[in-house]
Amino acid sequence: MKRSDREKELSRRMISRRALLLGGLQLGFAGTLLWRLRDMQLNQAEQFRLLAEENRINLRLLPPIRGLILDRNGVILAGNEQNYRVVIKRDDAGDIDLVLSRLAQLIPLSEDDIERARRDMLRNRPFVPVTVAERLSWEEISRVAANAPALPGVTPEMGMSRHYPLRADTAHVVGYVGPVSERDLEALETPDPVLFIPRFQIGKSGVERMAEDRLRGRAGSQRVEVNSVGRVMRELDRVEGTPGTNVHLTIDARLQNFALERLQGQSAAAVVMDVQNGDILALASGPSFDPNLFVRGISSANFSELLNNDYRPLVNKTVQGMYPPGSTFKMVTALAALEAGVTDGRETVFCPGHMDISGHRFHCWRRGGHGRVGLVSALAESCDVYFYEMSQRCGIDKINEMSTRLGLGFRYDLPITSVAGGLNPTRDWKQRNRDAPWRVGDTVNASIGQGFVLTTPLQLAVMTARLATNSAVLPRLVRDPLERGDQELANLDLRPEWLRMVRQGMRETVNDRRGTAYSSRIVADGQVMAGKTGTSQVFSISRAEREAGIRRQEQLPWNRRNHALFVNYAPDDTPRIAVSVVVEHGGGGSSAAAPIGRDITLAALNDGLPPLSAYPAPQRNRIQFELDEMRERLHRPEDLRLSRA
Repeated sequence: MKRSDREKELSRRMISRRALLLGGLQLGFAGTLLWRLRDMQLNQAEQFRLLAEENRINLRLLPPIRGLILDRNGVILAGNEQNYRVVIKRDDAGDIDLVLSRLAQLIPLSEDDIERARRDMLRNRPFVPVTVAERLSWEEISRVAANAPALPGVTPEMGMSRHYPLRADTAHVVGYVGPVSERDLEALETPDPVLFIPRFQIGKSGVERMAEDRLRGRAGSQRVEVNSVGRVMRELDRVEGTPGTNVHLTIDARLQNFALERLQGQSAAAVVMDVQNGDILALASGPSFDPNLFVRGISSANFSELLNNDYRPLVNKTVQGMYPPGSTFKMVTALAALEAGVTDGRETVFCPGHMDISGHRFHCWRRGGHGRVGLVSALAESCDVYFYEMSQRCGIDKINEMSTRLGLGFRYDLPITSVAGGLNPTRDWKQRNRDAPWRVGDTVNASIGQGFVLTTPLQLAVMTARLATNSAVLPRLVRDPLERGDQELANLDLRPEWLRMVRQGMRETVNDRRGTAYSSRIVADGQVMAGKTGTSQVFSISRAEREAGIRRQEQLPWNRRNHALFVNYAPDDTPRIAVSVVVEHGGGGSSAAAPIGRDITLAALNDGLPPLSAYPAPQRNRIQFELDEMRERLHRPEDLRLSRA
């Protein structure tokens, strides 16, 4: 059917409108697309460039150089040394067993080393380098480099590793570092990313652990270009990390070395403090151990040997060891009685060798008794009965108050691990912990440092420093190297006349012929010391043992003998240092601990080996022999100078 002209005209108009609409839509879409392309190329170019680079650039952390630990004179106690090591990448190695076998022919690799490398490779992604061996010599690392074509995936590297140049001297104070463990990570709310670097090491004990945040520093970064599977193609840039802060200790490395050597062969501890500012000059616990063993990965055999040693070398006895103070506590009881007003110190008490209290007989160490003694002679001769009497007059509450004032029973805030607080018992303490009331016999035992009373060698040194100065001396282990002068210390408000009597008793303990430490006196002018011996009972000799003929401590097994203690300050007229010594199961304080205390005191006052002229003339031949033997084991001054930072 033929359409009319009108129908044809209407059809053309409709088609034109549709064409215009479609063309407009196409033009709008094209315009929007062009605008978007322009926006992406010009305005968002930087954003898309970064997104693209994140697909081909990896940011890696670089471990920072750990801060040094130094003694008061700048001697390095914990430093860093170059460490030649060999790493391997699993995806480049191919046949891992073959490569490790070839590597074992070039450098010393044990089966444990190889097995550990295998475990680390399986634990990490194939392209992550795993350390196979470290602390290699230049010759060993050179052999690996020369045989590189036969060792695919193996790369020799140089890094830094922790090193303790003085070895055992400061192991208990400085501590050691070790690899980050899962337990370490779990203990942190937000672990530092650097801790996830394979085999990264952190402080495990001592100052290394307690000052970890200061010593660690901040990690650096390395930008590397990687391929699609994550393999490094090239380094783009590197920003070195911020080294850790150096930590300066109050310890004197030379005195520390002498003190530890003087304790050789004993399970013992010695503390030396500056009485004016609380600086700890020596903190020696013997026997010690080489912390470098832990840094390098201690063997099971070596660790078992340390762990099973009866002398407990892994324990820092200076702050962890808690011992009955024995007669070194008698100054506390004396001052408690004076402050309570139950004695003027000049009256005498008769000692027949024992005292009967509440149906029990308490013995004096001298079975025949001391006769009539006053406060000074009771301290010098260490008469137990005198202090039994004083304890009955003043009571445990006064004794506890004085003990607290003199610094016992506190856990001092030092940057080392496992600092113990000791035990300054009270009536409430016994009721809570023993579910029993305080008894008269408990007070009697406490008056001579037995029973429930427990102290650490550090606390005994603090007590002695406070007696010497009448100030609330606080121990200090870390110091600012720019700091000058002494701490401002609170006064203990002990009456001068009380302290004069107590100090006179300590002076006669060492310098009077009847004193218990007379054989350990110092005769050099200006270096005379005042001190107090102590013997704390560990086990009493049983009736069966007495019937078997065992009468003396020397006949008992070592671990059942009494502990030997000695505290002193020197010089007695112008005190500079306080010393405490505890010899575990050493027997008597006068025979085992006092000679050690004297030698360490002289070393501190003379800044080196004690002069022979400071000893009584009859002892000098023996002392000369002992000092000559010790001289061979001590660090030479020039060696310490070389290790200064």
